[in-house]
Amino acid sequence: MIDKIFLDTNLWIYLYAKNPPEKYQKIERIIKEDLPLIQVSTQVLGEFFHVLTRKNFTSKIDAINIISNLISTFPVQAIDTPQVLKALEINGKYNYSYWDSLIIATALLSDCSMIYSEDMQHNQLVENKVRIINPFL
Repeated sequence: MIDKIFLDTNLWIYLYAKNPPEKYQKIERIIKEDLPLIQVSTQVLGEFFHVLTRKNFTSKIDAINIISNLISTFPVQAIDTPQVLKALEINGKYNYSYWDSLIIATALLSDCSMIYSEDMQHNQLVENKVRIINPFL
């Protein structure tokens, strides 16, 4: 049973950029199928806003609307001291970057059982609790 699902930032980018089309379609299908299970974090929202605006995918106004829509659609997990400490532990144990470790820590502390990411090790089970899946394999 899948409790909750977490999506890495780049997957949200594919969804809103609609490019490349095959990745967009895959992420769109995941979100439609698993909508009530998906969680998002303040970290991912910030990274997503940064990419949308800095890489000129959209205007700041449109990016704000996109982020606001995500906030009103999905539960948002705040980054706080427990997530930071867990991220440091994960970084030391699994050697992920701090930012990927923070995503994993947030997913773990939010009772997610799956993280979709193309940047982390596919099919790795972290802390016997959350599995990382590359949806494009």
